[in-house]
Amino acid sequence: MMMMISYYPAGIILSCDHSLTDLIRDINDPEHPLTLEQLKVISHDQIKISHQNKIITIHFTPTITHCSLATLIGLSLRVKLLRSIPAKYKIDIMVTPGSYQSEEALNKQLNDKERVAAAMENGKLLSVVNKCIGEI
Repeated sequence: MMMMISYYPAGIILSCDHSLTDLIRDINDPEHPLTLEQLKVISHDQIKISHQNKIITIHFTPTITHCSLATLIGLSLRVKLLRSIPAKYKIDIMVTPGSYQSEEALNKQLNDKERVAAAMENGKLLSVVNKCIGEI
C-alpha cells in the first residue's frame, strides 16, 4: 500500500496519526526516568488529526488523578508540537475525560495561548520543558 506523505520544514511527516505518535512518544516524564508512552500517559489511540479542518487533538492520561505535574506534561506536549508541525494546524491538548480531578481547569489552561506564552517566558519552566522534550 502506497501512502501519500508531506514533508514540512521542521522535518516532521504529517501523513497520519502514527507520525504524530512517533513525534511525541519519546517525551520524558518530568518526574520518572521513563517516556510518556512507557508510562501509558499517551498512546496512538489518543491522537487524532483532521487534515480537512487542520486540527490536531491529543488526549493524555496522567498516571494518577491528582498528578501535580499534569500541567507540565501537557505543556511539554504542546511545545513539542508547536516546534515541529506546520503553524496552520490548531493544537488541542486535553486530559482523557475522567482521568484527572481538575480536568476542566487543566484543559482550559493548556489551550489558552496567552497562558502558554506566559509559561514559556519563565526560564526555569522552559528549561524543564526543554529537558522533557529532549531539546536541552
